[in-house]
Amino acid sequence: MSTTVPPAVRSPGDGRREANAASVLRAVLDHGPVARSGIARLSGLSPAAVSRQCTDLARLGLVREVPELIAASGVGRPQIPVDLRTGDAGGPLVAGVHIGVPSSGFGLTDLRGTLVARQNLSHDGIPATELRERVGRALAAFLADRTPPGARVLGVGAAIGGWVDPAADTVVRHDALGWHGYPLGADLRRHTGLPVRVDNHARAVAQSELLFGRPAARRSLLHLFVGNVVDAALAVAGVVHSGPRSGAGDVAHLPVPDSSVPCPCGRTGCLEATVSDTALAGRAVEAGLIPEPAAGLLVDAAAAGDRRADALLRERARAVGRATGLLLDVLNPDLVVITERSSALQPEYLDEIRTAAIAHAHVCDDPERIVVPHAGPAVLLVAAATVALNPLFKSPLQIDAG
Repeated sequence: MSTTVPPAVRSPGDGRREANAASVLRAVLDHGPVARSGIARLSGLSPAAVSRQCTDLARLGLVREVPELIAASGVGRPQIPVDLRTGDAGGPLVAGVHIGVPSSGFGLTDLRGTLVARQNLSHDGIPATELRERVGRALAAFLADRTPPGARVLGVGAAIGGWVDPAADTVVRHDALGWHGYPLGADLRRHTGLPVRVDNHARAVAQSELLFGRPAARRSLLHLFVGNVVDAALAVAGVVHSGPRSGAGDVAHLPVPDSSVPCPCGRTGCLEATVSDTALAGRAVEAGLIPEPAAGLLVDAAAAGDRRADALLRERARAVGRATGLLLDVLNPDLVVITERSSALQPEYLDEIRTAAIAHAHVCDDPERIVVPHAGPAVLLVAAATVALNPLFKSPLQIDAG
């Protein structure tokens, strides 16, 4: 694989030029292939400024002209559309790594958030200290094996649950993995030789929705992540809120109406203790529905027609919905994105979440505001890549930095 990036074409300290480049790149992302005149109209920039930025972005390998799409109007000089240079056109790629509790995933994603390669790494039962080295080595091997010949990998985005400080690329606290104050970014840089950015997976999914998802997300967005850990992220006017020390989004102990499940914190009815994959799989094993505590097995059993498995998933969906109703009342976002295993695969579980949420909310009566991630089952790998792609779209002329 090639990781060399052409020299940037920018003037030192020219923030306006950087902002203009970002506006052009965003217009091409949203509307490409699009003519330069269309970019000028969408971005509010002059045709001359758009032309300069397109030249710079093309030199960096981020956009390309698509002459084969010229409309044969026969009137005036034809305008050649501009589009992102995606993976199928030899464009740059970004690596994404999602680190979970029983397993991790690696992916390669292009500038449109399209996943072009992926691989899973199971590491259930591996000690925390050994896991650090295992993930780094496996990611390096994945990049060596799966990067297309001649492709340019710009960097790595890493997403993980728990408390993450993206400014330091550090996992502050992840109790399930036993990682505390762990410099994940530095470790992955050591293994790959690439720039690395790290963030919490709930914020990463929120960033992915802002960059590639529904337009309503850019007004205000709440993302609720339900997996082995449960956390959330809030974005307003296109900015994901992190809070002091990046501690925002901890909803694990949000009370769930009607839940009496005991929580390790000493209380009952906490959200994570009620709806997490760990709690769900444990109940399924106790009920004899699956042989081992793996939430995926329960989803598979329900898909195969096991009514008891289906009932347990619907019970979890309703609990998620009740908690969503509380969050709707507090935040009232334009869009709520739910990352939850069963609803991502089967719409009937999303319907359960929506029904329960609207029944408990006092400010929202529109179930269509509650959706699943735009990337579907690939959500976590695309989100991880977005941790690296998001800075690129904000400052495209800086891609040679670091």
